[in-house]
Amino acid sequence: MKYIIAYTIFLSALYLGIGFNKIFKRYKMFLVKTYWTDYNIIEFTAWLAKAIIIIPGLVFGIEVWQFHFITLITSSLLIWASMRKDLPTLILFNTIWICISLTILVRHLIP
Repeated sequence: MKYIIAYTIFLSALYLGIGFNKIFKRYKMFLVKTYWTDYNIIEFTAWLAKAIIIIPGLVFGIEVWQFHFITLITSSLLIWASMRKDLPTLILFNTIWICISLTILVRHLIP
């Protein structure tokens, strides 16, 4: 319960500072068919893949190492997508995430 309260307070302050309407206008883009370009589909899939690793680990202390195969692929694809969108920060972030995924996979697959 304390986590939900913390999330609510922090995100409310953040969204208030940026503007709720501006944020929700961006969320509505998910409902527009033209938003779903090849690179936006890859980006969305990559973030979901990372969430299926981060959330169980953060909330429940569970590591499902096999999911790193998915993030290895989606992070690689996201580097390609980031090139299309000219986002060097995401290229660097996903390069780091590839190293993390490979570290976890090598740790479990190579004795």
